[in-house]
Amino acid sequence: MKTTKNIKKTKVNPVVKKANVPAGAASAWSWSIYAYWFIILFFIAATFYILGRSHEFMFNRPDANITEETLARPEAYIESAKEKLVVGDMEAAIADLNAAIDENASSNTYALRGEAYMQAGDYQNALSDFDAALEIDGMNAVAYYDRALLNTRLENYDAALTDINNALAAQSVKPSDVLNLRDLYAKRGQLNLWMKNWQGAIADYTNSLARSEGSVAANVYAERAEAYTAMGEYENAINDYTSAVRIISEQIQAAPNQETRESQSSNAMAYFEKSAALNLQLGNTDAARSDLESAFAIAVALNDEESSNRIQNLINDLN
Repeated sequence: MKTTKNIKKTKVNPVVKKANVPAGAASAWSWSIYAYWFIILFFIAATFYILGRSHEFMFNRPDANITEETLARPEAYIESAKEKLVVGDMEAAIADLNAAIDENASSNTYALRGEAYMQAGDYQNALSDFDAALEIDGMNAVAYYDRALLNTRLENYDAALTDINNALAAQSVKPSDVLNLRDLYAKRGQLNLWMKNWQGAIADYTNSLARSEGSVAANVYAERAEAYTAMGEYENAINDYTSAVRIISEQIQAAPNQETRESQSSNAMAYFEKSAALNLQLGNTDAARSDLESAFAIAVALNDEESSNRIQNLINDLN
């Protein structure tokens, strides 16, 4: 029989033997830890410094300091210039457009400044701006159209015709909301008329009148009548003069001022006289007399004594 001894359990702490560390090794190890952390902190600081400089560069460099106000500046200059063009202040309009081009040299801005130069009579700078606009955008119909107007003023009709052809092509591919095909065909018709291309003029005026956009201008009928007259098609010409007078009668009440109404009335008087001359060529004396009486009534209404006397004499000759 085994005797069980009561053994008291005691907590035994493990004995850790110290390693044999050479003298000074402990302090060297401590300094290596410090150096390690110093390097880590150095790289952290350097990283934040670099990021900070990059952030400062991004927000302080001239081309990055863009705000809504900055982006709106060119458009504000352009709108201001348009207002000044309407009232005829070309010098101020050009100054605004200079500022707009300094901010953002777009094709349309060059074209608009070219218009201002052209209206101011500075044709050389106008031509340079239209050329610059087309270098930026070769499909800018407005720039082609404006350059055509300039070349027309310079009586360089061949160049103007080429520009109008290009404007028509560009407008078909990349339409501008400030142009329409009706006006472009009418302008080309006018150029053909001045160049004595009667058939080309008639075709262009007919295309213009067939378009649905924009409003019909009385002068389109009157100019086509001139082309018909040159070709000896007097009846067609008379019909067109009649249509021109009809357009004036429809639009004259909506004229913005008395000066415009008087100008339109004067045109109608001239159309009646031309129609009378053609009716005489055809032997239509009664129709010619009727035209002259209408012209006389307009001359009296305009207090145009010289025209009244002249037309009255023509009526007397017919009688």
